[in-house]
Amino acid sequence: MSLPNEALQKLLQELENRIVTSQQQIGIAKAQVTTKQKAIRLLDLTSNEMSSLPKDTPVYEGVGKMFVGVPMSTVDKRLVAEKAELKSDVSGLEKKLSSLEMTHKNSMEHYERFVKSGGKA
Repeated sequence: MSLPNEALQKLLQELENRIVTSQQQIGIAKAQVTTKQKAIRLLDLTSNEMSSLPKDTPVYEGVGKMFVGVPMSTVDKRLVAEKAELKSDVSGLEKKLSSLEMTHKNSMEHYERFVKSGGKA
């Protein structure tokens, strides 16, 4: 059984749209993962630098246009919390990326099968 020409074109267009959309989303997800991993490395570097300082070293954080003295333990806790949140975000993005790559792969397979069959559904 063969589908009408219009239905075949619509199906082919839908597959192409799904492929392009998944490619774009994969690129966005990869960029987000890279950005968050870079932020994690920066937090690690900051934490390592702070751990090499004596415990009584004055530490300041920027608040708007000024700096406020805060205990080193407060800064350490903030760094650990931010790192944990970023790792959680990266984990979620990697799951999303895996799903997007599977969608892209399946769409490409369907598209290739469709083209090789000559448009017979």
